[in-house]
Amino acid sequence: MGQPTPAEPLARLTVVDELEAQLSAEILDGTLATGALLPPERELAERHDVNRTTLRQALGRLERSGLIETRQGSGSRVRALEEGAGADVLPLITAGRKGDWLTEIFEARASSGTLIAGRAAAKRRPEHVRELRAVVEQIRTAPSAAEAQKADAELHRVLARATGNRVFILLVNTMLRAYRPLHRRLRRTFADPRAIAAELEPLVEAVAHQHIAAAERHAIGYFVATEHDMMRALGEDR
Repeated sequence: MGQPTPAEPLARLTVVDELEAQLSAEILDGTLATGALLPPERELAERHDVNRTTLRQALGRLERSGLIETRQGSGSRVRALEEGAGADVLPLITAGRKGDWLTEIFEARASSGTLIAGRAAAKRRPEHVRELRAVVEQIRTAPSAAEAQKADAELHRVLARATGNRVFILLVNTMLRAYRPLHRRLRRTFADPRAIAAELEPLVEAVAHQHIAAAERHAIGYFVATEHDMMRALGEDR
């Protein structure tokens, strides 16, 4: 018998992590409305059964994310997302699995990924082609869905690097981070690594031959197909 596959380490959430998630969920679902003042620190700490040091750390994170603003003597007020929140709130949103947000995240994934594929086809260097083909082979021969999923993420990072634009690299990393809370639930999309590799190979070859329109076409096809599988997986988990 072969050795069992080692289990993935579980994420270790701190009390601050959990409190940040709870407060952000209340902001994002409107329980704490835009423009509303948060309750006083003492009341919030008692409500969530934490000490005020923990509360302040969580509030500090929310302020850095742009979800709240704090003024000395006035307390903390909920900000509109459009005013100051950045892409770093996306993992908080996906952790809450808010359907309307997920639809918009997938739309942004497809649009940005298609643009990146086209730019990669225009700008790629020979080493990028070698990397892309190697990653497709890693996906094809992956021993598990987890390994195929990991290699798929690397392929999108290579495409971003091939554009020569560092902002695209940051954008891809941000989108991948947004899916992190759903990572395990989305894994079933990669249950057939050979099928995933077969879908990605035409995209990689279009990039290799600098066929921009074909790269964009294959990219959008891949994103739409995997979005369908991922949304179905999330729906079945509810």
